[in-house]
Amino acid sequence: MKLFTLATLFSMSFAAQAIAQATQIEVIKTNGCGCCLAWMKHLEENGFEPTGEDMFAGLFVRFKLDNGVPQRMVSCHTGLIDGYVIEGHVPAGDIRRLLSERPDAVGLAVPDMPLGSPGMDQSRWREAYDVFLINNDGSTEVFSSYSGD
Repeated sequence: MKLFTLATLFSMSFAAQAIAQATQIEVIKTNGCGCCLAWMKHLEENGFEPTGEDMFAGLFVRFKLDNGVPQRMVSCHTGLIDGYVIEGHVPAGDIRRLLSERPDAVGLAVPDMPLGSPGMDQSRWREAYDVFLINNDGSTEVFSSYSGD
């Protein structure tokens, strides 16, 4: 019985550690970007623990490309979580789905800065937009879609 209890506690410890690691997200952004900070707040409100790092614009573009983000998918900030890249205003629910499904891919992207997406929701208008899965070969496919007004 003691062995079962110890094994259960041990496995629960690993599960808790995995969940904690999966909620920590590093956000690379340019200094003073308001929508980046608003997206980080959205992540916090949805159980993630974002930390921010500022990077100069020229280095930032190179960083994105070096981490597998195709130029056509580039947005204003880049998140790194559990081996995945999160580019732009990706909703927290899609990040959770990515971490749950664990596809063999670079990560997710919302190109540009669509109104109504997390961090860009200061307006009463909402644009329709797609969240794309970035495959390892640089191709993309729609991961989820959001309707506008």
